[in-house]
Amino acid sequence: MKPRVLFVGRTRYRLPLPSWLERKWEAVGHELDYRVLASAADGVRSSGRFELISPKSFADGIAFYTRLPFRVRRAIRTFRPEAIVAEDPRTATLVMVGRRLAGGPRAKVICEVHGDWRHSTRLYGAGGRRLLSPFVDVLDRYGVRHADAVRALSLYTATLVKEERGELPDAVFPTYTDLSVFTERPVRPLPETPTALFVGVLERYKNVDGLVVAWRRVADRVADARLVVVGKGPLRVEVDRLAAELQDRVEVVDELAPEGVASALDDATLLVLPSRHEGLGRVVIEAFARGRGVVASRAGGVLDLVDDGVQGLLVDPEDTAGLSDALVTVLGQRDVAQRLGAAASARFAEWNQTADEFAARTKELVDAALNSRS
Repeated sequence: MKPRVLFVGRTRYRLPLPSWLERKWEAVGHELDYRVLASAADGVRSSGRFELISPKSFADGIAFYTRLPFRVRRAIRTFRPEAIVAEDPRTATLVMVGRRLAGGPRAKVICEVHGDWRHSTRLYGAGGRRLLSPFVDVLDRYGVRHADAVRALSLYTATLVKEERGELPDAVFPTYTDLSVFTERPVRPLPETPTALFVGVLERYKNVDGLVVAWRRVADRVADARLVVVGKGPLRVEVDRLAAELQDRVEVVDELAPEGVASALDDATLLVLPSRHEGLGRVVIEAFARGRGVVASRAGGVLDLVDDGVQGLLVDPEDTAGLSDALVTVLGQRDVAQRLGAAASARFAEWNQTADEFAARTKELVDAALNSRS
């Protein structure tokens, strides 16, 4: 019989699932008898294997995590999972609370580590979240230390786990991302107009403020260079101000579907990712698929993806002068951009994971946790 597994996290799901996400869960269903306990996009109701917690208009995150142990308790009593996969350390801690409340057979808890948990209240969202840091830090440390098994997404996050847990994680593999729209057509030549593309949330941890400062310098040094920013977030006002200053040189787009991101990469010379913190950097893999090099910061999982001077140029996260120099180098020298793009395209195969491969690795992790004595 397939192991019964409950997946728990704050990911917002919209039902019915988009086709790429449906492929992921269909593959997981071939390996596991699963249920999902997660957050809901506005107006979404629970259906089938998905029990979704509706968002609140105020303090959504606090409300979600406060109710989570009781939701987990109910899910354990009704579904009786043998293992529970928590998508981050604090969720793992609250899952363990729910497990204790439920009583009965003790499901194994598997904690996923997608990035440096210490940054979540310090570099995300409004500044007031920092006040929660001491309490959230306790939850995160407990989750990493006391989960029955831990999965990291990259060598970088595996190092974080070892520092906190005293041992390497039980498994290291990335989350599934559907890359079919990035591979369905041949890689296109670089555009004539030197263009940098940023894709991501406009948060402090993405160092959007540093990119704004750096781009003013780039605009003075590369006369026809363009910047395209795709994303929404609290730092949008700084990007809009830059676009107003440099009309026709900066374009801002709220959101793009994967097909749109693929097209935007085709229209770009490079991807720029100046983050202060990154768990892995999925958009880097997408850029590799489209044969585009990267200018990025030496932050977290980016170091697992990009060899400095090979697939991209790396700079220190707070070095805005270095960031502008790297952008000028690639945007101003087409042969450099072509060389980085060719190496990026060759590296892509290492990170192209199918839905079936992801499901099989997840099944192996669950089996190992169920067979462990802890």
